[in-house]
Parts: sequence; structure tokens; C-alpha cells
Amino acid sequence: MTSDESQTPKPDNQPWEDSEEQDKPLNFSMDAPNGKLEEINLLDESQSESNTEKDTDTDLDLENFNFFASPSEEAEDEFLQELVAPNSARETPAETPLIPLAKPSNLSQLQQQEQALRQEIARLQATHKQLSAQLAQTQSAMSKVVQEGLAQMEQRKQALQISIEQLERRQERIRTEMRTSFAGVSQDLAIRVQGFKDYLTGSLQDLATAVEQLELAPKTRPEPQPATRQPKPQEPEQPATPQFTEQRFQATTKQIRRLLDQYRNQPDYYGPPWQLRRTFEPVQAERVSNWFFKQGGRGALRTTGSRLQNILISSAIISILYTLYDTRLRILVLANTPERLGDWRRGLQDCLGISRTDFGPDRGVTLFEDAEAAAIRAERAIEANQMPLIIIDDSEEKISLSLLQFPLLLAFAPDPQTLRERDFDY
Repeated sequence: MTSDESQTPKPDNQPWEDSEEQDKPLNFSMDAPNGKLEEINLLDESQSESNTEKDTDTDLDLENFNFFASPSEEAEDEFLQELVAPNSARETPAETPLIPLAKPSNLSQLQQQEQALRQEIARLQATHKQLSAQLAQTQSAMSKVVQEGLAQMEQRKQALQISIEQLERRQERIRTEMRTSFAGVSQDLAIRVQGFKDYLTGSLQDLATAVEQLELAPKTRPEPQPATRQPKPQEPEQPATPQFTEQRFQATTKQIRRLLDQYRNQPDYYGPPWQLRRTFEPVQAERVSNWFFKQGGRGALRTTGSRLQNILISSAIISILYTLYDTRLRILVLANTPERLGDWRRGLQDCLGISRTDFGPDRGVTLFEDAEAAAIRAERAIEANQMPLIIIDDSEEKISLSLLQFPLLLAFAPDPQTLRERDFDY
């Protein structure tokens, strides 16, 4: 029963409701609900005498009371108010409808459901907090991972940029080297061609001069000598032995001096093979001139103290003789160790521009460790109408007498003070 129904005004024309009856309290026994039902029935019977039409309503109210009866005091008060309200509003045009009360069992279930919902809410709130904390941790971890990944990618980017810059510099350097090398090769070829042209021009001029001079040589030789058998021992000496000091070889002397001046004043570093390609000092030119004009191409020169300087002097002599004798010239180098012979091979290649193919038994340069083998090879060269040049390293303390019979001999005499020193400072 609501508060609006309890405040409904009672009509004044009800004779059975007087002030005394209203003030008189109703006695209900709280011990037994059956007693309450009997008192309510007595009250209904007294009211049925005044109005028979309300019996039906009272019976309905009793049925409602029996159905919604509750042992609680609050339920009893509400029931009494509902019971009194229809009697007071009999003459009203409309009756107030009754609101059914909830059963006590439903209330306890609702309370249990409320407690369960509260527990569920608390559990969900705890789960929400836990998930929020986990989400925060996950976001923090993800941010750290992203930062680390970005740092690593930045480092890799910098490393790749450095590598790219290095590769670009290397590419530029290679291109520069290619351009420089191509230009250098082209310049080298041009210099070689020009040098070969100059060489051919000079060689033709020298050849023409030599031919003119050779035409006069047969006139000085007496022709009847082969019949008398006297010129036979002299024949091998005249053509095979060069006489650089005789007056009839003035043209050859001029050519030698011209070549020495050319080596000293105008060195050709890219000239043809068998031509001197190194700087030639005046002191070295003087030694070569003395060997040609004072010693007649057969003698010893004081060592310079360096094998490379000795090789340079020998290279100048070889270059001049190659200009005079061309492919007839054979160079025989004598040294007592393979290491010194290796130094001679590398030095001659560097100074004359020759290759390894020019070294061999039947080629331009031959290397020997034994004096007897060198003498045998020189004899074979003379028999083949070739001109052998024997070069003796300063490491040889003794010279075989068999080598002295050949027309061209160049020996480097060691310094008496350093005679026992074999290795020089290169």
C-alpha cells in the first residue's frame, strides 16, 4: 500500500465509523497469524450488517490478505490500512486499486542478487584496475621497444651512409685513376713513338755516316796479303776488335761523345729498349768516356761503392755499343752469387727498358757465376760473328785469364780499403 492510498479522506456519512471506534486500537496477536484472521472475520461480519454489498469486497480483501500475509509488523499495518480504506471509500465513484506486495523470499533473493552484483562490480573494478596497469606496462614496454628499434635503425642508417660515402669516394678515386692511367698510357705511347722516330732518324743518319766511313776502310788494307799468308792472324783483330782511339774511327768517336752528351743533358725516360732511361751525371759520363777512349773498351773502372751506380755506368756503355753493333752485341755478366746476379738483372731492366725475354743463353744478356762458362760463351759469340761484352762485378776478387782474350771487357775493381766488404748500401 502506497502513501497516497493511506492519505485518502474518509467520508462523513459512515455511521459505523465514529470517533470512538477510530481512536480505539485494534488488538492483534503477534504470536499466531490464525488469531488475526479470526478478529478480522468478526470485524467483517459486523460490517456486513450495515451494508450487504460490501461482503464481496471484504471477502476479496480477506483473500488478498491471506495471500499476501506476512509475519512482519510492517506488513500487518499495511494490510489494516488496505482493509479500512475500501470501507471508507464505499461511496466514492471509483475504488483505489491494490498494489500487490512482494514476497519475503523475493526480497531475500534480491538482496542476495544485490550482494552478488556488488561483488561482481568489485571484481570487475579490480580486473579493470589490473588490466589498466597491464596496459600501461605494455604501452611503456612498447614505447621502449620502439625507441630501441628507432635507435638501432638510426645507427644502421648512419653506418650505411658512411659505407655509401666510402664507396662513392672509392668510385671517384677509381675513375680518376682510370682517367689518369689512360692519359698516362696515351702519353707513354706518344713518347715512345716520338722516341722511336727520333731513334730511327738518328740511326739512319749514323748508318749513312758509318757506311761512308766504311767505304774508305778497304783502301787501307793491302789486298795481296792473303796470298802471302801473313794477314791471317791480323784479320780477326781488325773487324772484331774495336779501336776507339784510332784516327780512322773519328766518326765513331763523335757518335759516342754525342750519345754521352745526350744521356747527360737530354735524358729520355720513355725511350725505346736498349736506350738509357735514367739520369746520367757528369762524373759517370767521364768514367764511360775514359773506358772508351783511354782504355780502348778493355779495362777496369774503380767501383762507385754502390752496385746500382755500377749498373748505371754499365747500362750507358751497353746503350752506346748497342747503337753501334745493334743485335750483334752480347752482354755477359759475371758475379759470384745468384743474389748479385738478380740485382744486375733488375738493374739492367730498369735502366735499359728491357724485359725478361731479353735474358737467356742465346739472347741479349746472359748471367754467369763461373768465369769458365762465360769464356766459353764469349768464344761461341765470336765464332757466330757477334760482339761479346764481358762485365765483371766488383765482388770478383780474381779474374780468369781466359776472359782477357776478348775485345770488350768491363771490370769494376773494388776499393782496396773495402775489399772484404761484399754488400753495399743500395
